[in-house]
Amino acid sequence: MTVRNLNYLCAPRSVVLIGASTREGSVGATVMKNLLEGGFKVPISFVNPKYKEIGGRPCYASVAQLPEVPDLAVLATPPGSIVELIRDLSAKGTRAAIALAAGMGELKKDMLAAAEPECLRILGPNCIGLMAPTIGLNASFAHRAPLAGDIAFVSQSGALVTAVIDWAAGRGLGFSHVVSLGEMADVDLGDMLDYLATDPHTRAILLYVEAVTHAPKFISAARRAARLKPVVVVKTGRHAGGAHAAMSHTGALAGSDAAYNAAFRRSGLLRVKTLDELFAAAETLSRVPRLRGERLTILTNGGGAGVLATDELQDFHGTLATLGAETVDALNRVLPPTWSHGNPVDIIGDAGTKRYADALQTLLADHDSDAILVLHCPSATVSATAAGKAVVDTVAANRDLVAVKPVMTCWLGDGAVREARELFEASKLPTFESTSAAITGFMQLVEHARTQDELMRTPHVASGGHGYDVAAAGREIRKILQNGRSVASAMETKSVLAAYGIPTDRAVLASTPAAVRAAAADILKSNDACVIKIASPDISHKSDVGGVHLNLETEAAAEQAAMEMLAKIKAKLPAARIDGFTVEPMVKRPGAFETIVGMSVDATFGPMLLFGAGGVAVEVLRDSALALPPLDMHLARQMIDETRISKLLKGYRDHAPANMEAIADTLVRISDLIIDHPEIRELDINPLLVDKDGVIAIDARMKLADELLVPRAPMAIRPYPAHLNSEVEINGIGKVVIRAVRPEDEPSYVKFFSEVSEEDVRLRFFTGRKTFPHGFLAALTQIDYAREMAFVAIEEASGELLGVSRLVLDPDQTSGEFGIIVRSDLHGHGIGWQLMSALLSYAQHEGVDKISGLVNASNTQMLDMAAELGFQTRAVEGDPSIREVIWHPAAPEAAKPGSVIAKQPEKAAP
Repeated sequence: MTVRNLNYLCAPRSVVLIGASTREGSVGATVMKNLLEGGFKVPISFVNPKYKEIGGRPCYASVAQLPEVPDLAVLATPPGSIVELIRDLSAKGTRAAIALAAGMGELKKDMLAAAEPECLRILGPNCIGLMAPTIGLNASFAHRAPLAGDIAFVSQSGALVTAVIDWAAGRGLGFSHVVSLGEMADVDLGDMLDYLATDPHTRAILLYVEAVTHAPKFISAARRAARLKPVVVVKTGRHAGGAHAAMSHTGALAGSDAAYNAAFRRSGLLRVKTLDELFAAAETLSRVPRLRGERLTILTNGGGAGVLATDELQDFHGTLATLGAETVDALNRVLPPTWSHGNPVDIIGDAGTKRYADALQTLLADHDSDAILVLHCPSATVSATAAGKAVVDTVAANRDLVAVKPVMTCWLGDGAVREARELFEASKLPTFESTSAAITGFMQLVEHARTQDELMRTPHVASGGHGYDVAAAGREIRKILQNGRSVASAMETKSVLAAYGIPTDRAVLASTPAAVRAAAADILKSNDACVIKIASPDISHKSDVGGVHLNLETEAAAEQAAMEMLAKIKAKLPAARIDGFTVEPMVKRPGAFETIVGMSVDATFGPMLLFGAGGVAVEVLRDSALALPPLDMHLARQMIDETRISKLLKGYRDHAPANMEAIADTLVRISDLIIDHPEIRELDINPLLVDKDGVIAIDARMKLADELLVPRAPMAIRPYPAHLNSEVEINGIGKVVIRAVRPEDEPSYVKFFSEVSEEDVRLRFFTGRKTFPHGFLAALTQIDYAREMAFVAIEEASGELLGVSRLVLDPDQTSGEFGIIVRSDLHGHGIGWQLMSALLSYAQHEGVDKISGLVNASNTQMLDMAAELGFQTRAVEGDPSIREVIWHPAAPEAAKPGSVIAKQPEKAAP
């Protein structure tokens, strides 16, 4: 992932068009016209050996003849010429190019090789180009220039770019950037998300996605961007066949679009279905403060419109606010007796401007709602414009209330309400043309708030922790692979599950019906009945072929059932290899629910977890939810709540609620299992019985592959780096664990900061503040391990946080900025040295070229420690109170992990 040199692509100081032409209708002529007419205020030059000059401007025969080095080159030339041109441009010093041509095929590899030495960034090939209207850049062959604005649109479809430009112009929507990615040989979705996330001219990012490449990079960039500004995505192919021929139910259920949904949600992106919704969401999200709740109040002068909006809200499972007695009393004082006395608040068709203003003022003060939708139906008693002005004026007079409770408008009609809508637009109030559009807009706000909350929510930790026998699971997996098999039996799979603490029933393998009789006799000593199942690597779904027999109460019945089962399956599947039968106790848990827990490898996003309604009808019910690992308890609970069966699991009538904690804990354990063992490619636990007493895996199946021979697709989200954890002995303190930070560390931060002096906080954060909001602490503890690392020092005896070191990498992952802080009463013990040693060791392993940090000049102890660790110190131009310290991996005094040096008392570092 890199944004290196993207500034030359998106904000160049000079441009060259290669392939400029005077031939009417050609790509070269169209791009030239767009560049010259876009208002771009920087030098534009042309290259084409056919011309000496074009339109009074010199035209050069080759890149080498250009008198200056252009930042950006636009290549309007045939595909066969691209590689050599990229090589020439790279040698010239150009750092970005747009390849418009289609049909490059295998030449793309040569093109990238030519660009690599100088990191020349390439947009395309096979793209429309790039437009940055705020600076007048139109490096495209689009039919018209977009309006300038503050929304960025990034699309994988070039044809759609031109349609969107035209569509948006008719609605007065402007753009900061319009980017046609084409075939994404180099610059892709992740790169553009990283660049636009910090672009000051962009307040919202819109994506049109056909397919994600480099999923880990995309998700990492998307999560970063979504924390900073709204990111809305529309993806095609929602109903394309995603299920493939798979061994497991999970593989069949985990279709491609469901995987995209899971990835977008985990990344904090808002997914919409249509282009209308895409731009409406961008406008609404960028104008409205984030919702603090989901309760909507509807204010209307027409009862029918209010009821229609309410119905549509219920269709989305939205929440209609309930008016409190205090609010009803306040409305009684300003409204006629015939008002609705409930929500929707119908102020009656003859409502004038004062009634609108008074009602809205009252509802803004109501503590039992989180947003207000104001509806208006054309009326002869008041003009739509006058009613609209009353709303605008009331909002303007109550900016403090509107900042926490957004107001949206919906003036129904057409010509009679056009002026009012223009008034709302001018006042930056979200306005919609229909109740359905308004409710859709509100629910987009709700969904966006949910995704933002999920990005910042501190997870619940499973009670009791997780004690895994990783080695035992690994031995079982290796044994199966060494035997030349890729499919584990139910017994073997249960053995692996048991190593991760997942409850399973007892199972015995019997090779013959006679052996079944003996096994059944043993099981029936302590159970009322038993179950036999066919054991065959060639039969995935045993019930489909009569390979399961339940409720066998005698050993003779078990033997007879085995003989009949064997005969039936041999007749149906004569080529199937039969290893025998598994004999298990008949688990009788009346009222228990059958669920499925599974894992498969998605072609785009890698390992994907599944939970849903299980049993033999699992693929008919199709009630399941997908999630990307790694999971914590919060994410696991969210996954459960996305299914229909979750409503039953929560209890109904005389049916006791299921043990939701046990289900979530099982999902977390499965997540950890597939992280620890990349040989696992598919996994089904079906059914996983669930009731008030917990869970038990009744049947399970697992598909494996040798990781060395066939590497598994990488995980889209880098898991917790447990391998970096270490334990050290600190003088005067005892055993201290140095490990990577975890989301559940947030509460420890609160206590930690209470024990850090204001001076130390000032030296670290350049502020004397000692209390920080949840969002700030969440950002410190819920990090993306792919581009950031924080090590915490935890006292083993007390579990208290003693200090933190942090490294934030740039998207290139070649350099980063560090910070460190140690509890004020523990300076001088060597904690800071240990934390910095861990950080520098990590940076070396990740291939980071440079680490830097800003240190207050008065923080001499930190400057001394930095020098001992091999940092170089230099003054910061324009600020004599600050020093910059810089470390490179080749520095002679690089960190020595595990060492303890306790010299001068430490001070908090930057």
